[in-house]
Amino acid sequence: MRTTIGIIGMGWVGSSIAISVLQSGSAKRLLLHDRRTEVAEGEAMDLAHGAAFYPAAEVRTAEIEDMRDADVVVVAAGRGGGPEETRLDLLLGNAEIVRTIGTRLAGCRGLVIMVTNPVDVLTRVMVEASGLPPERVLGTGTMLETARIREMIGRELEIDPRSIHAKVVGEHGDSSVALWSGAQIGGLRLRDWPEWSSRHERELGERVRRAAYEIIRRKGATNHAIGLVTATLIRWILRGRRVLTVSRVQTAEVVGELAGVALSLPTIVGPRGAAIPLLPTMDEAERTALARSAEILRDAYSSLT
Repeated sequence: MRTTIGIIGMGWVGSSIAISVLQSGSAKRLLLHDRRTEVAEGEAMDLAHGAAFYPAAEVRTAEIEDMRDADVVVVAAGRGGGPEETRLDLLLGNAEIVRTIGTRLAGCRGLVIMVTNPVDVLTRVMVEASGLPPERVLGTGTMLETARIREMIGRELEIDPRSIHAKVVGEHGDSSVALWSGAQIGGLRLRDWPEWSSRHERELGERVRRAAYEIIRRKGATNHAIGLVTATLIRWILRGRRVLTVSRVQTAEVVGELAGVALSLPTIVGPRGAAIPLLPTMDEAERTALARSAEILRDAYSSLT
């Protein structure tokens, strides 16, 4: 099978996604696009020159319309945030960019992965602009927060993050919700771990929410971790059926109170996209926080109309 993956937007994030995708071996053909044509051409040349060091793949530039037949299209185009800007501060300008891209992708046969921030609201914008069903437009959502919280817990307890089962849901942003009540290590509840306390939850929860700001303050952008997140999401889309905390427009069939909002929940992801969202068991504080996160995202979307 000759898997084709397109990436729209070749800034810091797009270029990190490209190299992560090539290293993962998911793409046999990688198509790159940027409104700055020479930037896309330069990235394609640079990546192609490294062909001896990743599984065989063709790398070239393409127009957005040429990506309609791709298996997966990643949208990373738009303005990145400054150190004092929230993701929602980027909404108005980036929404116009995403609407234009969505119109040009209308009728595409594959899946669309949204990375541009604010990713949750723009996932909903992409669904409406492209006409694709909600399950075929996935935002990377809180996959990154989930990875961050596992890394932070692991560092605190000196345990490999892959042994830690903890999730973050809701907005990819300041109202994200860490599900501490369900976090486990080796089948033992994290809250029953001898070295764990509520202080850890307060401190690590805040560090997860502040992580992007701290990185941007130091280097100007966050790009490597989201590149790895996106490549992992693509790999499991192609391989099939893994539960990941991706963002999609939720429907009443599964989560009635969240219907119409794009936000992250644990979701069974595979070739059909974000097919089956799951509503995890939460304590009362987590349910309240998730409802608040959904309301923030509803209000943000309403500000576009």
